Amino acid sequence: MNEEICKLLKPVFGQEVKVQSSSQTEGGCINQTHILQLTNGERVFLKHNYHPALDFFPAEAKGLKLLSQAEKGPRIPKALALQDSPNPTFLILEYIERSSPTPDFPVRFAQSLAELHRNTHHSFGLDHDNYIGSTQQKNTRENNAIHFFRDHRLRYQQKLARNSGKLPNRTDKNLSKLCDRIENYLDISGEKPALLHGDLWSGNYFPDRDNTPCIFDPAVYYGLREADLAMTELFGRLPQRFYEAYHEAFPLNPGYEERKDLFNLYHLLNHLNLFGGSYLSSVEQTLKKYHH
Repeated sequence: MNEEICKLLKPVFGQEVKVQSSSQTEGGCINQTHILQLTNGERVFLKHNYHPALDFFPAEAKGLKLLSQAEKGPRIPKALALQDSPNPTFLILEYIERSSPTPDFPVRFAQSLAELHRNTHHSFGLDHDNYIGSTQQKNTRENNAIHFFRDHRLRYQQKLARNSGKLPNRTDKNLSKLCDRIENYLDISGEKPALLHGDLWSGNYFPDRDNTPCIFDPAVYYGLREADLAMTELFGRLPQRFYEAYHEAFPLNPGYEERKDLFNLYHLLNHLNLFGGSYLSSVEQTLKKYHH
């Protein structure tokens, strides 16, 4: 693999490079991740998977490129090289060194995320499917935000969970009832399709050495921007200053607090599909919340 990497990196740096050393990093539950030290003094980030899902790495490279088009948006690692094969098993990214957040990081992050979300499209979804974790994410285009979220987010995950026997009958029925009346809970007035990161939990962002917010490992699509904000609250949350600064930069419709768990239901269902039963009670709690 090293030879292949060196060949792919030669045009990137305009010179022959070799891999001097490689250190594995933590955090990849789907892929192996390594920092490669090169003979030209540069470092690059390698993501590798012996058996990736179809188009897994090409979809990630496309997602990063799409996110990087947002002027004044967060910093996005550049995809430097993709293995030349029908279904690539590795992707080489720009290496960005992380640092500890300074006190103004939450505000900078909120402002850059609001700028990302100002990028819009005429429909919800995307011109290709991608992945949320290792689950396929359906991005079938829709003009209606509610139909998009209901059919290609909640119902798609519901079908996967039902087919694999992870969804008890009663939970399945309650989820169907919620989907049938979901427009009662979502206020989408004035909301345009926004360019979303799509999987914005705390493991997918950090400040670089200049304290610029960086985001990576995307599950990109054009959707309702509250979905990105809600995801930042699913496993721990950012300081309150972040939410206030976002609201100041790009105000949300009233009632976000009541809606956020609905957006996160997509991720809880996905975690149920990926990791099994321990997430069932969280799914059921969310359904109970909207059961009236």
